[in-house]
Amino acid sequence: MGPLMIDVSGYELTHEEIEMLDHPLIGGLILFSRNFYDQAQLSDLIKHIRQSCRNDIIIAVDHEGGRVQRFRQGFSLIPAMGKLFPLNSDREPVSIEQSNRWAEQFGWLMAAELLAFDIDISFAPVLDINGNSQVIGDRSFHQQPQHIVRLASEFIRGMHRAGMKATGKHFPGHGNVLEDSHIAMPVDRRSREEIMRIDMQIFKDIHQQGLLSAVMPAHVIYPEVDALPAGFSKTWIGQILRQELAFDGVVFSDDLSMQGAKQVGDIITRVESALAAGCDMALVCNDPASAMAAIDGLPSNLVVSERPASLKKSLSMSFKQLKQTDAFQNAQRSLEQFNELMTR
Repeated sequence: MGPLMIDVSGYELTHEEIEMLDHPLIGGLILFSRNFYDQAQLSDLIKHIRQSCRNDIIIAVDHEGGRVQRFRQGFSLIPAMGKLFPLNSDREPVSIEQSNRWAEQFGWLMAAELLAFDIDISFAPVLDINGNSQVIGDRSFHQQPQHIVRLASEFIRGMHRAGMKATGKHFPGHGNVLEDSHIAMPVDRRSREEIMRIDMQIFKDIHQQGLLSAVMPAHVIYPEVDALPAGFSKTWIGQILRQELAFDGVVFSDDLSMQGAKQVGDIITRVESALAAGCDMALVCNDPASAMAAIDGLPSNLVVSERPASLKKSLSMSFKQLKQTDAFQNAQRSLEQFNELMTR
């Protein structure tokens, strides 16, 4: 499969998008809320995407729960991960055991529903600390690393039980910068030692359990380590992630159309720089002109990584079949219990 992941504009494919999907450089497609009207439409769209692609691509979505859940009508509403084990709350206290059960059940439920629609992966979970980043906030599991490791590990085990691989983001940590990399260039000026001891330790601990199949680097500069954003940095990806952490999974770039990526150069330079730094697949989203420019401007004989193919889902049941399983009913009861507790 090719090294580019792109997106499409609406509920149906345009003629131009059909032509783009047939290009040998296309290895993935990410869906957004604008691609979802209802479940029947989503199913038809995904079938058309599969039929139009030359390669056996990865279909992905950001479906973390809370405010980042792209499909809602007919899907279970997964809570924000930061709600699972609140640090301070005037509600009934949540035990570690209960929060672990919720994390595992909700990871399974999120993944199982997406797999039923022939979606390979959700870019989840978020492994950032809930620090001073507003764009992260309660997308994070917690303020304290040990609870992030605990809850995220259970969430991933739930994803695995459903048959989906996990992507940890945003390596090495986006929680301690105020700026939003969608619209700015965040800079984390902490020392290398502090980043390694706190943020990076989360990725390390979860990876050492064999739970991470992929990671997505942050569009953040950590000047005490490298002058480049992490997703373009051979130091972060090649040296620290691949060598020091011995990570051999997939590395996705974050969206190369984001403001935090633009300082590197034009879209061709961004894609080439991300791949040269060690990314296996480069995302070009929310900017059709850039996606077309990347397809037209990159050499068609780019060296292609074999790693992303490992994220392809295995066979799964239909959504109708899924809803009839005991596992689905158990997950729904957990969701009802959670929602009831949150409204007391």
